[in-house]
Amino acid sequence: MSLVTDPRFKRFRLWNLEKLREFLPNVMKTFLLAAFVITLASWWFTPQWLFSLPLEQTLMWIALLFLYPVLSAWPQEVIFRTYLFHRYKHIFKSKNLRAWLSALSFALAHLMFANWIAVVGSFFAGLVFAYTYMHSRSTLLVTLEHSLWGCWLFTAGLGIHFDSGMLT
Repeated sequence: MSLVTDPRFKRFRLWNLEKLREFLPNVMKTFLLAAFVITLASWWFTPQWLFSLPLEQTLMWIALLFLYPVLSAWPQEVIFRTYLFHRYKHIFKSKNLRAWLSALSFALAHLMFANWIAVVGSFFAGLVFAYTYMHSRSTLLVTLEHSLWGCWLFTAGLGIHFDSGMLT
């Protein structure tokens, strides 16, 4: 059953502006720490790509900043957080277990990039996103969080490990 057709799904969870306002300061604090770690990881693992996208391909970078939240972060959050938490709440009663399963499934979906940085990074990011969703029940908030992390990942240069262009 899909979220659209399930009468038990509370559609306000797709936006939940009240919780967005409540949890946004925490999301921003976590993002600042994540941005530091992402920048450090980019410098360590791929120094040749450090800030290369905004500096060398500025228009593509600007397009990414606008398109990533809508075409990547939102669909992933609907699937890996909103749908998973709703669909499996009767099978896995523990929200913490659902958070871990959400992070694991999110990481496994990144196996297609064929590198450990994408998988391990996605697992830890997925845990953060799952706990944000678990406490806020706001897909919009967790999409904003995912967008911030993803856009910064590409800005700092680590996004090369999450680039589907690498698959060719």
